[in-house]
Amino acid sequence: MKKIDKLTVKYHGDTVGNISLTPDNKHLAFEYTTQWIAEGFSISPLELPLKKGIFIAKSTPFYGDFGIFEDSLPDGYGRYLLHKALLREGIDDRNLTAIDRLSIVGKNGMGALTYEPETIIKKEYEMTDFDLLQQKAWEVLKERQDTDASLLLYNSGNSGGCRPKAVFSDKEGHWLIKFRHTYDPDNMGQQEYHYNEIARKCGIDIPDFKLTNNKYFTTKRFDITNDGERIHTATAGGLLCLSLSEPVLDYSNLLALTGYLTQDSKYVEEMYRRMIFNYLTDNKDDHCKNFSFIVRKNEKGQFLWHLAPAYDLTLCTEGYNGQHATSVNSKSQPTISDFIAVGTKIKMSEKRCKEIFDEVYQNCDDLRLYKIL
Repeated sequence: MKKIDKLTVKYHGDTVGNISLTPDNKHLAFEYTTQWIAEGFSISPLELPLKKGIFIAKSTPFYGDFGIFEDSLPDGYGRYLLHKALLREGIDDRNLTAIDRLSIVGKNGMGALTYEPETIIKKEYEMTDFDLLQQKAWEVLKERQDTDASLLLYNSGNSGGCRPKAVFSDKEGHWLIKFRHTYDPDNMGQQEYHYNEIARKCGIDIPDFKLTNNKYFTTKRFDITNDGERIHTATAGGLLCLSLSEPVLDYSNLLALTGYLTQDSKYVEEMYRRMIFNYLTDNKDDHCKNFSFIVRKNEKGQFLWHLAPAYDLTLCTEGYNGQHATSVNSKSQPTISDFIAVGTKIKMSEKRCKEIFDEVYQNCDDLRLYKIL
């Protein structure tokens, strides 16, 4: 594998900036181009504000990488596949830098950022035999074979998460399909489908979804339009530079981030609604990478941040040591007063907090597991 010392970051073909390694090879350095500063937007307002100068990534939590670029890298299932695929090519991925990894993502990642030059490990092809993809994923996860690791990685679109998945397109648009992990129940797809039905009933913004082959939960991608235009996407973890391995996020942080980025109360209320839903339905997988924000141009040509539609809504009783990944008012077992407190901190009225709580409570009755004190 050819060693790469510098990458060009692009958005819709326009150069955003350049990434290089610091002299000690331990940190990434990033600089916006002059033209992007004049005509573009900050790809990560807290970590990389839109201004001149060289930014140096911190050592933690991403080992010298920036949060926004860490979002482009596969994690969980995808990172495991990359490890297996590289081993087959005689490459030890422990020796790769963040630049090497981003180069492997190239133009085949989620969101709108692309990286040049691109490193192709092995030429692969899109596969839409989903039962066969499920079978191959299980074989690799159970370490029965690794010949299909690069094929599975290519079809995953470098998406995040622990569960096997693939991206595909049809006449209805662009989709992400989820498969069962080795530890998932037989009805995992139907379960997530029902959760999304109820979430939509609770007033939560959900992308279009369907069951493929009557068993695989399939959701429309919000990082790409039906016409194929890629949308800049950033997770809360990437924006706040928080790692999955350290669940320190509180919903008060998410509400504050939503208000700061979007400057829109409707999105703050939407995030509040998701908090209530996740706790009432025992979705403890509410970690920092399961909340995202997107950038779209308005009719005046201004780039504006929006809260992305909700995703990864399903039953998850284990969470992190049996607790939610994201706390409420610093509590792992919040009372209704804690739910109201995080809302009023962000300038929501107590009356509105109670209204949203009641709406979600009444509409998720068949999923309701959390006992409110």
